[in-house]
Amino acid sequence: MPTLFVGHGSPMNALAENNFTQSLNRLGQTLPRPKAILMISAHWLTAGTWVTHMPNPKTIHDFYGFPKALFDVQYPAVGDPKLAEQIQSLIPKPKVQLDQAWGFDHGTWSILKHIYPKADIPVLQLSIDMSEPPEFHFELGKKLRALRKLGVLIMGSGNIVHNLRQIAWGDPNGALPWAIEFDSEVKQHLEKRDYKPLMGELLQTPAGRLSVPTPDHYYPLLYILGASDESDQLTFPIEGYELGSISLRSLIFDKKTTN
Repeated sequence: MPTLFVGHGSPMNALAENNFTQSLNRLGQTLPRPKAILMISAHWLTAGTWVTHMPNPKTIHDFYGFPKALFDVQYPAVGDPKLAEQIQSLIPKPKVQLDQAWGFDHGTWSILKHIYPKADIPVLQLSIDMSEPPEFHFELGKKLRALRKLGVLIMGSGNIVHNLRQIAWGDPNGALPWAIEFDSEVKQHLEKRDYKPLMGELLQTPAGRLSVPTPDHYYPLLYILGASDESDQLTFPIEGYELGSISLRSLIFDKKTTN
């Protein structure tokens, strides 16, 4: 299976029909059908690493101040407890703990609603241990890589640029100069497969500090980089910005095909 990162943007995209959500819909039509989806969402932050382990995860509305219609959204995909146990066995260190309390937060359902609207594929979430540095998340992604051969679609949901304090409410599709700078630099390093600066020096530049004031939305990208390998072809199915300070850049690592 391929592995991909999606810049999810505003929760309101779950209800919207716009260029971004149309791109997600096209993505669902072109991706091979997975046996299951493992989602690393920017909105499940924990001490330790956890994976959902229940047959019917709940839809979590982890926000406030939005219209009732958004709180009414449900994503009724089933879970896969056996796959959760398999992930736990696959990764002896760090210990992956089995969770019975979480479900699908909006980092998961707001995009899967458009990619797989029938909600007919089992979905699990893997949490982000916020006590660990960037390299930890990249290395954990490497350990997840084997799942791709088992038909599991590993997906990260966050944003390369995500600064809510700098939002430009009057510019819905615009981007501030530092957001463009950082997003472009990340793209260049991705294309060169030069990942080390993405876990260090690039984050310390002025544009990096503004683009990643907190790492929660950035860390899902590192899992996907770890889950990729050198034989993958990299493409960017979605590029763009929201409200000045949010990047919608999405990327796919997939096996090269030959005719």
